[in-house]
Amino acid sequence: MSQFFHIHPENPQKRLIAQACEIIRRGGLVVYPTDSGYALGCHIGDKAAMDKIRRIRQLDDDHNFTLVCRDLSELSTYAKVNNSVYRAIKAHTPGAYTFVLPATKEVPRRLQHAKRKTIGLRIPDNNIALALLEELDEPLMSSTLILPDEDGPMTDPEEIVDRIGKQVDLVIDGGYGGNEPTTVIEYIDDIPEVMRVGLGDPSPFEA
Repeated sequence: MSQFFHIHPENPQKRLIAQACEIIRRGGLVVYPTDSGYALGCHIGDKAAMDKIRRIRQLDDDHNFTLVCRDLSELSTYAKVNNSVYRAIKAHTPGAYTFVLPATKEVPRRLQHAKRKTIGLRIPDNNIALALLEELDEPLMSSTLILPDEDGPMTDPEEIVDRIGKQVDLVIDGGYGGNEPTTVIEYIDDIPEVMRVGLGDPSPFEA
């Protein structure tokens, strides 16, 4: 059975944030809130936890995993971007967008899209998520918590415990979550393409 933390959505308790990050560092898989719904997260280098995410969501090799970052200072470490792409991303972060970008060598190959060698990156507008990232001092390897039989993210922490509590190590209750995933923007040869319309307004990236 997973642990269950009630964390204040506006003023996250530092003690609980530190405990959650220790679980992540030890290889745990956590459910945590973002600005667009709940997500599954684990340590960036943890293959076993990543495999758990694949099983829970029934993902194939073509799935783009996402590195959730605290700010843009981590962007150039994990993705190749020019100045114009950087400015476009900066103008819309933090927010409910996932940007799919060419991955650098710092990104483990298993996290990259199998064919295109890309990685998703996002900066959430959520105090709990940002507190976790600040305490971890590195990105979270993450995937939106959408179960195979559902169209949108799970929203109710208690239902999350009922459905997948035995498959994760921690569920963070940050209140009732949103039920729209992020809007996904993929940059191909520095040109944006809207891959999925979600909570973020796609119009700034449409031709």
